Amino acid sequence: QVQLVESGGGLVQAGGSLRLSCAASGRTFGSSAVGWFRQAPGKEREFVVAITWNSGSTHYADSMKGRFTVSRDNAKNTVYLQMNSLKPEDTAVYYCAAKSTPRFSLSLTSSERFYDYWGQGTQVTVSS
Repeated sequence: QVQLVESGGGLVQAGGSLRLSCAASGRTFGSSAVGWFRQAPGKEREFVVAITWNSGSTHYADSMKGRFTVSRDNAKNTVYLQMNSLKPEDTAVYYCAAKSTPRFSLSLTSSERFYDYWGQGTQVTVSS
């Protein structure tokens, strides 16, 4: 069982930055891939980025490349999402999710159906 709690969201002006955190509890978090997703008002949830359990690989959605950076600290059971050059269209609720099986997997997926555990989300609002 893994529990995830996102934090770090808020209101920021266009061009600004935020760093989101995803704090986890549970024995299998350190062996799980983690993904970030977001859902804007009136839209479906979309993939942002994923990172393997050992930070060896990352996979970004094309629109996030160069502006967003994912990292993790397994000693702190936390995954981070650094977001720079934010745009109004980045406004959304951001979720982190853990893909716990198979453990220690080196493959990544953007499909949310493969993620077993989800946080409650944190709101990011970018004003123009």
